[in-house]
Amino acid sequence: MNIKPENKNMWIVYAFLSAFTAALVAIFAKLGLREVDPTLATTLRSIIMAAFLLVLAWGLGKFHNFTVIDLSGKEWGLLVLAGIAGALSWLFYFLALRDGMVSAVVAIDRLSIVFVIILASVFLSEMLTWRTFAGAVLMVCGAILISLKGDDFAQLWADLLRLIK
Repeated sequence: MNIKPENKNMWIVYAFLSAFTAALVAIFAKLGLREVDPTLATTLRSIIMAAFLLVLAWGLGKFHNFTVIDLSGKEWGLLVLAGIAGALSWLFYFLALRDGMVSAVVAIDRLSIVFVIILASVFLSEMLTWRTFAGAVLMVCGAILISLKGDDFAQLWADLLRLIK
């Protein structure tokens, strides 16, 4: 999927599609994890994803004239690290979904945005503006509000007030 110059805003459509399909992952995974070990479920999901993407890439002609040596050692290394990080993310996600409420798990999982903001400013020199900072703070507050129920929220609030004093 290449974004053509005349479709320079297609990334927004792709981002919303990504968010929607990620939501489907949470729902399908929670329904499917009732009797399946999360590690096994993560493994099976990755095999299914790999097979699906191989068929898709092959059908779209993405392997045409591609060889393994087309990528540099650095590119391969970063792909391996991204693959391991993604596998660990899925594994922890499925472990959390097994026991947690889907809405709470997803809210906390989406705090990855906050980590991305921090890491992008450190490693990619992306600008950390007041709007970005404020948005990240609101995301953290939203995750707390969604994740903590009743007494847990009251206890967190009491602990925060104690820290301030």
